Amino acid sequence: MLGLKDKDIKLSVEILSGLTVAIALVPEAIAFSFIVGIDPIYGIYSAFMIGIITSLFGGRAGMISGATGAIAVVYAPLVATNGIEYMFLAVILAGIFQIIFGLLNLGKLIRLIPYAVMLGFVNGLALVIFRAQLDFFKIDDAWITGSMLFIMLLLVALTISIILYFPKVNSTIPSSLVAMVIVTIVSLVLKNIGYEIFTISDFAGGSLQAGLPQLHIPDVAYSFETLKIIFPFALIAAFVGLTESLLTLNLIDEKTDTRGDTKQESIAQGAANIATGFISGMGGCAMIGQSTININSGARKYLSGFVAAVGLLIIVLIAYPLIDIIPLGAIVGVMFVVVYKTFAWESILEFKKFSKFDLLVIFTVTFITLLANLAIAVIIGVLMSALHFSWVKSKKIVVTQENQIINISGTLFFGSIISFNEQIDFNSLEGHIIFDFTNANIIDYSAINTIKNIYEKALSKNIEIKFIGLSEHEIKLINRVNVYI
Repeated sequence: MLGLKDKDIKLSVEILSGLTVAIALVPEAIAFSFIVGIDPIYGIYSAFMIGIITSLFGGRAGMISGATGAIAVVYAPLVATNGIEYMFLAVILAGIFQIIFGLLNLGKLIRLIPYAVMLGFVNGLALVIFRAQLDFFKIDDAWITGSMLFIMLLLVALTISIILYFPKVNSTIPSSLVAMVIVTIVSLVLKNIGYEIFTISDFAGGSLQAGLPQLHIPDVAYSFETLKIIFPFALIAAFVGLTESLLTLNLIDEKTDTRGDTKQESIAQGAANIATGFISGMGGCAMIGQSTININSGARKYLSGFVAAVGLLIIVLIAYPLIDIIPLGAIVGVMFVVVYKTFAWESILEFKKFSKFDLLVIFTVTFITLLANLAIAVIIGVLMSALHFSWVKSKKIVVTQENQIINISGTLFFGSIISFNEQIDFNSLEGHIIFDFTNANIIDYSAINTIKNIYEKALSKNIEIKFIGLSEHEIKLINRVNVYI
């Protein structure tokens, strides 16, 4: 199950890579909890449970799953308006949706998401995460000023600098961990000389000391009204989670030249979220950044993900006194780096390589993500791309006539049948006519019905008609409407 019996497994690589990822997961799990507005321990529990289940039952070896920013921004409004217990129930419902999605084997639909839509998706996600960090620069809805603002910006800048530049010194130790340690030491020095420093324990309202996750049934009224409240959040979280998970799966497929199982991964993600909801978790999905770290470290089996999840929980259970004193400036700095690495800078710096329509899609998806949510933004982006594709294809149907032979080139479907009919002069047809579909594709019922109409018009004018160049599948479809070829 964890790949322990595989002959090519490198135990030392899998374990060390898993431990590296575990350390890197700590600050992000805490930071994502802040986005939702909940106790950081819930983010830790989520990362642990999701990581354990997907490493045991997932469809992609080497992939890391846990609490993520994409899911955090979905549940944040629900927690703000209805409370944390509603989030726990929504996480469970989202898991159920994902299992249904997996059982129906709909994971392959991820292929229908155009690249421009994905760029807009990640840009929107980055900006939403950035916007969430601004709340840490406020006290009672008022912006902090003076020395307090200066210290906050100093700690944020120091964190970002260490994360970005420390890998040039040492690439084996997670730079986010190094940043946390150094910035925490700096904050303690500043606190001792009289500056006010806000820490994780200040935000959480107490220490992160906690035991192992416990079974917890969401304490809400189980009614239709409750379902109406959580349903849209659960559906959006399920969609966003699977989108990010399956995109990460495809990315690792390309990096390792192997193939993951989208159906199995969808079911595993669903089961992980259900379990997470029952242990007071915020839900999650696959993590592109951590999965990349894992793969680049040489891990190729499920064992690394298992080690990462267990290692994360052990670190928190043992080292919680140290985690309590981490300054909020360090957390914000980590998240700003996440924003920087998430944003698709090529959509701005290399915009000339994109068509005007692609740029429109990127901007629209990004804007709607900020205005509404990630799921609606992706759906609208896909619809825009589909309509644009149909429009372009509809203009590329070409009909030419050489004596009694009519050649058709292009795709015949609902969008191109008008152009197709306009290019054929039925009044001039007589005698023996051949329609050559060798260079054409027949896609849908609209196209088939158009061929049927041609056939019936030919019969009414006593014209002998013949269709050639059709595939066996196209012939079977046309025969169903009583046009026998």
